[in-house]
Amino acid sequence: MFLHFFKNTFFIVAVTIVSCISPSTHKSPSHASAEAKTTPIPKKDKKLVLGANQTEAYLPLLKGKKVGVVGNQTSVVFKENGGYTHLIDSLISLDVNVTKAFSPEHGFRGKADAGEKVVDGIDPKTGVPIVSLYGSNKKPTQQQLDGIDILIFDIQDVGVRFYTYISTLHYVMEAAAEKNLTVLILDRPNPNGHYIDGPILEKKHQSFVGMHPIPIVHGMTIAEYAQMINGENWLAKNLTCDLMVIKMKNYTKQTSYSLPIKPSPNLPNDQAINLYPSLCFFEGSPVNAGRGTAHQFQVFGSPGLDQNYFPYRYTPQANDGSKHPKNEGKLCYGRDLTQERQLSKIELKWLLEAYQHSNNKESFFTSFFSKLAGTEKLQQQIEQGWTAKKIRTSWQEGLETYDTMRQAYLLYP
Repeated sequence: MFLHFFKNTFFIVAVTIVSCISPSTHKSPSHASAEAKTTPIPKKDKKLVLGANQTEAYLPLLKGKKVGVVGNQTSVVFKENGGYTHLIDSLISLDVNVTKAFSPEHGFRGKADAGEKVVDGIDPKTGVPIVSLYGSNKKPTQQQLDGIDILIFDIQDVGVRFYTYISTLHYVMEAAAEKNLTVLILDRPNPNGHYIDGPILEKKHQSFVGMHPIPIVHGMTIAEYAQMINGENWLAKNLTCDLMVIKMKNYTKQTSYSLPIKPSPNLPNDQAINLYPSLCFFEGSPVNAGRGTAHQFQVFGSPGLDQNYFPYRYTPQANDGSKHPKNEGKLCYGRDLTQERQLSKIELKWLLEAYQHSNNKESFFTSFFSKLAGTEKLQQQIEQGWTAKKIRTSWQEGLETYDTMRQAYLLYP
């Protein structure tokens, strides 16, 4: 199903007529909620069809145009036999003129460490020039967009505020709006799309790991999120990006989806992706969250935690996912969460017990912690001895307001 959202008009290309939302026309929350409740839920036996796999829907839009692709190793078209072809390879084989690629954090092939500078280059298979959006510039320059008629955005997200692909999305939309280019989004599932949770980001803590006033777990697909960026006027200078969306078929917020390709080097499996919103807080502390092990974001530990309280031991070592992991070569005491049940909330108990059983509480939190949390309040609450239940209660008003806002942009029940 293909939706085209103009700034002030609707344009629908599909065999079946569907309702949609213009990004510049914010529907009332009550209307959006009622509409979501009456949307038929796809039957379980219907196969999920990703946006990228609906070639017949977007190929006519690309013919005769110079195309730029914002993508990485997850930008693929899956085959019936279980294999896949990279989107760029697929487009070129169909005589689409792909003139340039843009890569987010971790690079075009997803090999770079978190936070590592990614440089420009050439795709060795196709010869297409690659512009890094995680190096000297995180936003495409107008010169870099010269000679492009349309931008495709196709990246697998995990639905978490500090996962920087949505920040890249923001800057791509902003640059495209300034250049008067259309952004075509090939939608993909959100593996953490079944819930929303966490504190709302405060404006003074805006950064590339948190650009918008949303909770940590936002509960939207990448296309829904793009609509919200437009609809809430989050782009600079009140710009609105011209969006086209290829919706998924037979997808709901409760659709279980196991990612066949790692979205980044340190999210190797479903367990890591599910635990990521809860364990990433440790990135703003001396605690290692599994980087430098085979169980990234599935274990945590530190030499500075009480070894009598924490039974699990491991020693982080340099590996493909992390060239210099935190506490490299040091014995860490912590917990193994590889067998933990699937979460439908941010679990605070591990953060609280790590702080409570730290040998140096005064230096437990770094300045990065508040950027991840989006607020200084969480650190203060932990230092003041708040329980997890009390902390979670303090999030509820913000979550309810956010949930009302996001209803206007949802494409799936």
